[in-house]
Amino acid sequence: MRLKSSLLLVGSIFLFIVLGLIHVSQGQASSGFFNFWHEVWNDSQQMNFLLHSRMPRFIIGCIAGAALANAGMLLQTMTKNPLASASTLGIHAGAYFFVVAFAIFIPRAGYSYPLLISLAGGLMAALTVTFLVGKSLDPVRIALTGLIVTMLFSSLTSALQLLFANEVGGLFLWGAGTLVQLDWSGVQFASPWVIGLLIFALIISHRFDFLLLGDDVAIGLGQNITITKALGWFIAILLTSITVAAVGPIGFVGIIAPHLVRLMGFTKHRSMIIGNIIVGAGLLIMADILVRIVSQTAELPVGAMTAIIGAPWLIYLALKMRKQTKSAGKVLEGKVRVTKLAPFYLGLVLVTLLLITTSLSFGGTSFTRLAELPQELLYNRFVWDFRVPRVFVSLLIGMMMAGSGLLMQTVLRNPLADTSVLGISSGASVFAMLFLLVFPQAPIIFVPIGAFIGAFVTMAIILLISVRSGFQPIILILMGIAISAVGSAIIQILLVRANLYAGLALTWLAGSTYGSSWQDFSIVIVAIVVILPIVISFAKTFDLLAFDDEVAIGLGVKAGKMRLIMILLAVSLTAVSVSVVGTIGFIGLLAPHIARQLVGPKLVKLLPLSLLLGGMLLISADFLGRLLLAPKEVPAGIIVSLIGAPYLLYLLKRMNRVKAK
Repeated sequence: MRLKSSLLLVGSIFLFIVLGLIHVSQGQASSGFFNFWHEVWNDSQQMNFLLHSRMPRFIIGCIAGAALANAGMLLQTMTKNPLASASTLGIHAGAYFFVVAFAIFIPRAGYSYPLLISLAGGLMAALTVTFLVGKSLDPVRIALTGLIVTMLFSSLTSALQLLFANEVGGLFLWGAGTLVQLDWSGVQFASPWVIGLLIFALIISHRFDFLLLGDDVAIGLGQNITITKALGWFIAILLTSITVAAVGPIGFVGIIAPHLVRLMGFTKHRSMIIGNIIVGAGLLIMADILVRIVSQTAELPVGAMTAIIGAPWLIYLALKMRKQTKSAGKVLEGKVRVTKLAPFYLGLVLVTLLLITTSLSFGGTSFTRLAELPQELLYNRFVWDFRVPRVFVSLLIGMMMAGSGLLMQTVLRNPLADTSVLGISSGASVFAMLFLLVFPQAPIIFVPIGAFIGAFVTMAIILLISVRSGFQPIILILMGIAISAVGSAIIQILLVRANLYAGLALTWLAGSTYGSSWQDFSIVIVAIVVILPIVISFAKTFDLLAFDDEVAIGLGVKAGKMRLIMILLAVSLTAVSVSVVGTIGFIGLLAPHIARQLVGPKLVKLLPLSLLLGGMLLISADFLGRLLLAPKEVPAGIIVSLIGAPYLLYLLKRMNRVKAK
């Protein structure tokens, strides 16, 4: 085994050398591999070009790849989660948010102390995840928590990018990860930190080996696992922060490289650190080579290529975890706090009517008096053609998103599940972005068509891959995490290539009801009329799916078939929603959970309340988005994220506290 591992390591070193020679010979002005090296040895000017232009890019790629690979390896050891990395745990998102925020509000500090800023953001994200997860080390729970924390930070970043487009215009390429270097300053900044941290990790690597034996065994052997874990987290976060400050957030390397090293047969952390240095550097250099092969005339983010390379690995790991986990889940719980439903629903309907009236009366800069509102609605063509459909589309889309989230939570037996978590919204956004940016002159109707196609293509991919598992909840969640990450990377590519259209694309991606028409209203109302009766007719059967598959089958329910029907209905609702207003998250998470805590888990009672709460939430977000910075508008999706974030953080912590008991 040691001989095989050593041979594989030597082969990796040889491959890395070959990739390095190819990498530095590439470029827009390159005359080819052999001609380039001939010119280098015979032309001092070409040698200077190699040393001061291409070598910095190669060296920073090696440094970043080694750092990301070892950060991912340490995070996987600390969390006992094979999907753990700086990306899946939200560290990249937190670091990126802090960099964007400082670039806007304190640009001098952002320029002077990039490492401290990215480190602060990464630490905040990591602390948030660890606080929410608590003592639980369940891989799925950690991955799901990291995904939601990433969604929170990404929403905040999107808000800043939209509101301060001029200040952060130059961060789009960097935000997707790029190895472009103008001189040796990036290498001079990153190399001492990365080399020092890796040497320190090698010195204390034996401490990490004890963690592989389990916490109880490690403690029994006299190890202080608290200090060991703290050191592991700190090294991983600092390595990640250094790479973010130098080359931007680059994902997937921290997942792929550690698994390749383990497949080579290395199990001790000292050998894994050395292996990850070589494999991580080689992976990132290879990704940069592929980026320049794909686009020789324009600079594309290398982070997007690492996502494309890493997608099969994420899918493979998700399927591999099927053998380590079971499909068993627990019944979704809820307390029946509301016993008198008639007056309760009457009150909610009155509140909804008040929200509709208030939203209709606001014209963007001022309110219309209530007595004048009927006349305004009847005779003001602008109000009737733009404001009225926008308000009612917001109400109906919120209802659809809540219904979709409710179905997904039932089928997955997880109160934190919806189509955003499964990657359906991300897939819809990618296809819509393609139509929006690749064909900017095409009729606007192609954008919702693209979203609809993307939602169902993504759903088909998930179902085809997970069909053998009987659509197990855990497999579906892990597949969703993988697809969401890949979709986000592709969107970053499209944004970088968009140039003038980036602002429009960001607005749509953030989720905006701006420009909603009566045509949109008709599409939404038809979808509700068709889908809602189907959901109601299967309500009692769907309730049984909240139990384990064995229980549901014992009660005469074809669990796999019914789960597929629920997924199809939920995805259809999501596809229509995304096609009309873009990607708006959190409503599908929040509305069903709030409803479940009020009327209990029965779908017959849960469905109408979830729909009503979802509509109220989105119509409120749309109104606040128009009011807060009037006449400038904030997309409703961002407002929803800012409203839902505190409650969602509370929910995550509460779930883990209950589980600990």
